Amino acid sequence: MSSKLQGTRVDHVFEGIFSLLVEGEIPLGGTLNEAALAERFGVSRGPVREAVNKLQGRGLVTKEPFLKARVVELSVADMVQIFQLREAVEGMSVRLATQAMRDAQLDSMLAELDTARLNGGQPALDVHVRIAEGSGNARIQSLLCDELYYLLRLYRARSGERPGRRGTALNEHWQILRAMKARDPDLAESLMRAHIARATAGLQAVLDAEQTLSPPEASNMKGARS
Repeated sequence: MSSKLQGTRVDHVFEGIFSLLVEGEIPLGGTLNEAALAERFGVSRGPVREAVNKLQGRGLVTKEPFLKARVVELSVADMVQIFQLREAVEGMSVRLATQAMRDAQLDSMLAELDTARLNGGQPALDVHVRIAEGSGNARIQSLLCDELYYLLRLYRARSGERPGRRGTALNEHWQILRAMKARDPDLAESLMRAHIARATAGLQAVLDAEQTLSPPEASNMKGARS
């Protein structure tokens, strides 16, 4: 098998496993069964093992010698620290992007958000990634689009579990983009920081609630949200 084909299969399995984490099909703290995953994705265990190693490199999986890989658990303390970092970095990201991005880029993002709001669905774009890419700062791009990207997506998926939060987040994204289109970096940064602060509070509420439940109750709660 060529290395290119092997790499393609690993990427496919990586994204597939990550989707299972985001959707809650593989629970936080749960183990990854390489044989079952290989059967599910129609590949040998080699690509699964490499995909799990990539997940470990992204901070999504822990793996002890002679033990199965295990999905990270979202501790409230770790979450707060990461979101504090995110609030500071994304505040600067949107400030720089407000000054650097072209009107055509912002118009395109606003059009995609408008379509999502009208259809009551999720936009095809990742607003946070597009803003980071538009900031013109390579360090910010590396942090938000590579180093923390998948971990933040997992956290953000959890913070969006509260009823109505996804719709509220769409509206908040729209307001941020409107401030950017008006070339108001102070307002754009303020809106972004407030947006992330609300997401932080939402995720903390979810995690706190789950910690007060017994394991069966937490499982039922997870199932009710899926």
